[in-house]
Amino acid sequence: MGLGSIIGTGIFVSIAIGAQIAGNGIIIAIMIAALLAIFNGLSSAQLAAAHPVSGGTYEYGYRFLGSYFGFTAGWMFMTAKSASAATAVLGCAGYLFYSFNLDGSYAAITATGLAILLLMTLLVSGGISRSNLANKFIVTITLLGLLALVLAGFFVNGVPTQPLTDAFTDISASSILYGAALMFVAYTGYGRIATLGEEVAEPRKTIPKAIILAMVIIVLLYLLVSLTALQVMGAEAFGKTVAGEAAPLMVVAEVLSVPVIGPIISIAAITAMLGVLLNLMLGLSRVLLGMARRKDVPGILSRINPQSKSPVASVLVTGGIIAALVLSGDVVFTWSFSAFTVLIYYSITNLSALMLPENLRLYPRIIPVMGLFGCLFLAFWIDPIIWIAGLVLIGVGLIWHTIALRLQAGQE
Repeated sequence: MGLGSIIGTGIFVSIAIGAQIAGNGIIIAIMIAALLAIFNGLSSAQLAAAHPVSGGTYEYGYRFLGSYFGFTAGWMFMTAKSASAATAVLGCAGYLFYSFNLDGSYAAITATGLAILLLMTLLVSGGISRSNLANKFIVTITLLGLLALVLAGFFVNGVPTQPLTDAFTDISASSILYGAALMFVAYTGYGRIATLGEEVAEPRKTIPKAIILAMVIIVLLYLLVSLTALQVMGAEAFGKTVAGEAAPLMVVAEVLSVPVIGPIISIAAITAMLGVLLNLMLGLSRVLLGMARRKDVPGILSRINPQSKSPVASVLVTGGIIAALVLSGDVVFTWSFSAFTVLIYYSITNLSALMLPENLRLYPRIIPVMGLFGCLFLAFWIDPIIWIAGLVLIGVGLIWHTIALRLQAGQE
């Protein structure tokens, strides 16, 4: 589930978005984002092991920091990951249109994206067992496709040493930090493991192992694919591939001109983003379930289907929220907005991990300290329009939460 959550939009779309911002420095940005993601992954692992319930940081915030932090985490998670899911939907539609050489107009891509979203919503509503079977199939195809691209790049251009050299020349610190903030989102699928805490056997053992192993694999994969893309096209040309249908790795495959590599990457990209969408919908619906149990959202969303054991109402509402964001039709906007809100979310994750009692702590306090500092630091290197809008959204959420608390107190 961790691999299926991470391998998708991040590697097939957001590396190009990051290259558009950071240029050759995208390699450094990827490594900075990876280091921060590892800190956050370890914080998430020990929280999930100590408090294995559906809801992730929403529940951790409530338990260790209080209702306002918990609600803010849930609010940010729903916003961030709905935006990420919308990016996955648009990216998937973009690769479909590029693969079949179709006109990628706003209306066509949006309509196709909404159809994809409807199908995935119906799949997720069937429960985690059915979803995990589909996920294993998706991850296998995606990994094989990416391996084929890397091997083709090595065959045509040799070992990609030039992008490593270029990464440390003619670069801007502010651009690299902005790029790192955008790339951080591409690592954050490990949170899906934590949000499924109630449905995992032996969570104290299984969840940390799954998060750590997923992170090691993903860092290596991102570096290999990004080095290959930069070696083939150069940073500037690769960054421009997010325009139009937004199918960056398909463009890389075309430039390589290796037989059948184009269709392989197309299939891998489509399956990967379907996998990300599937896993995001699982995580989002479980957080919405947790919020409904606490009456932060209408209680009807806490109902569980007795046959599938799935929160069907929460899944359907989640699909509706993502659909609204898909209508923007802009992958750069949805990804950037996701970056700020998810960094705030993981700030609360790390702050919650700092509050863990010693008997529940798996790792030293320096891990959540570095994670907290890194998240807050990178959040404000994003475009000011994005983070100002994010702060306004937090304010609106806190006003809503205050009103909800007073209504609950009045009922009691």
